[in-house]
Amino acid sequence: MRSFEKLSSLKDYIPLKRSESGGKNIGLLVDGPNMLRKEFSLNLDLVRDIIAEYGNMRVGKVLLNQYASDKLIEAIVNQGFTPIVVAGDTDVYMAVEAMELIYNPNIDIIALMTRDADFLPIINKAKENGKETIVIGAEPGFSAALQNSADSAIILKSENINKKNDKD
Repeated sequence: MRSFEKLSSLKDYIPLKRSESGGKNIGLLVDGPNMLRKEFSLNLDLVRDIIAEYGNMRVGKVLLNQYASDKLIEAIVNQGFTPIVVAGDTDVYMAVEAMELIYNPNIDIIALMTRDADFLPIINKAKENGKETIVIGAEPGFSAALQNSADSAIILKSENINKKNDKD
């Protein structure tokens, strides 16, 4: 019994991280070939900061094709995301990952970082299953249908990206 008392008192010394965002858990999937392009100069730290306004990111996966460089994979890992290298079409794998998140009872919000309208059925299926949805994209080519279907749409603009880089 004394051992149990020691363990229960341990919680007084362990700092618990509390979220101001209502404690919603977010699963984020990034369409690497579509979004991690030189012309966008996207910083995944900026994306993490934006997502933090909506809840706690519990899943952060970046899907890449077989042509992804080792430096890109290392940068993704260093920013706290899980890289998934796919031989073939990343869209199919991303759809499978998204369905897993939709049926995960521990995930409240499905966030997709893509510009591709092919993911519209994923947004609709997530909403059918009671999940909130967020799409994050950049212009040009950010699907209007995707933006209008999601609960929240975030358009990353070059001035936002530059402001984030200036702070670092």
